[in-house]
Amino acid sequence: MANNEESRGLKSLLDWFANRRKSGSTILEPQEREIADGLWHKCSNCGVLTYAKDLRANQMVCVECGHHNRVDSDERIRQLIDVNSWRSIDEHLCPTDPLQFRDRKPYFDRLRETQDKLKLIDAVKTGFGQINGLSIALGVMDFRFMGGSMGSVVGEKLTRLIEQATQRRYPVVIVCTSGGARMQEGMLSLMQMAKISAALERHQEARLLYIPVLTNPTTGGVTASFAMLGDIIIAEPKATIGFAGRRVIEQTLREKLPEEFQTAEDLLKHGFVDEIVPRTQLKRTLAQLIALHQPPAPTSTHNNMVVWETRSLSSSAVE
Repeated sequence: MANNEESRGLKSLLDWFANRRKSGSTILEPQEREIADGLWHKCSNCGVLTYAKDLRANQMVCVECGHHNRVDSDERIRQLIDVNSWRSIDEHLCPTDPLQFRDRKPYFDRLRETQDKLKLIDAVKTGFGQINGLSIALGVMDFRFMGGSMGSVVGEKLTRLIEQATQRRYPVVIVCTSGGARMQEGMLSLMQMAKISAALERHQEARLLYIPVLTNPTTGGVTASFAMLGDIIIAEPKATIGFAGRRVIEQTLREKLPEEFQTAEDLLKHGFVDEIVPRTQLKRTLAQLIALHQPPAPTSTHNNMVVWETRSLSSSAVE
């Protein structure tokens, strides 16, 4: 009698485990809760879980599929600039609300909320540093700040960066990521396109190098100005690059656009981009390009005269 009860109990226990396996509910919830927030990262492209430290060591590029995750301005500077060589400039420039613009909330309030949340003053950081020992002027846009939109402060900081780089005879690198001009500043934001372009023209007249790096996304007024004025234009893989949005173009043309439309690969095929460089190779590529395009050291007329006179005196002595 006791043996029968034990066998029935064992059978019912085995049936219970079998039913659990069939229902697929064998995942232990307590184990999921033990995973700390921020410890793992799930790729938005392939869904693979990657240890956050490993992902950051690979410059926020998925090791499984090569998807380039968006990075902020501080992380980008850390990836590109040599340790202890970065010197930020014009940090005191702060946006205002000259038009007293208001949509769902006043522009002034939106600015303050974004600044307090991100600990950023505006959508770009500028400064000087070194890439593999080579001095450069670097501007890095940050998409987290109102979509990286270009307002008066973004335009002023980039213009000052380029002007100082021209004076120092430094190459300029600008990492672009933006939704375009900032509508809350109206015409004042559109003026920045011409202002930055004029500074780049003077930089080019001095025969100095300018390289824009187009990341995902680079659109609107940024694409229509300094993002496409480079001597060598680099893009990250699969970056969205364009002027008007895909949906706007489709509604205007009333036709379906190709899947690869407005991607870095499509722009490379049509000659708008010179090279697509994975983020893990970007620093090395920039260093090689800058080294190849180093401006020649200015020759002194006085030194040339001294050399000529020395040679003349030597010739006379021989005679």
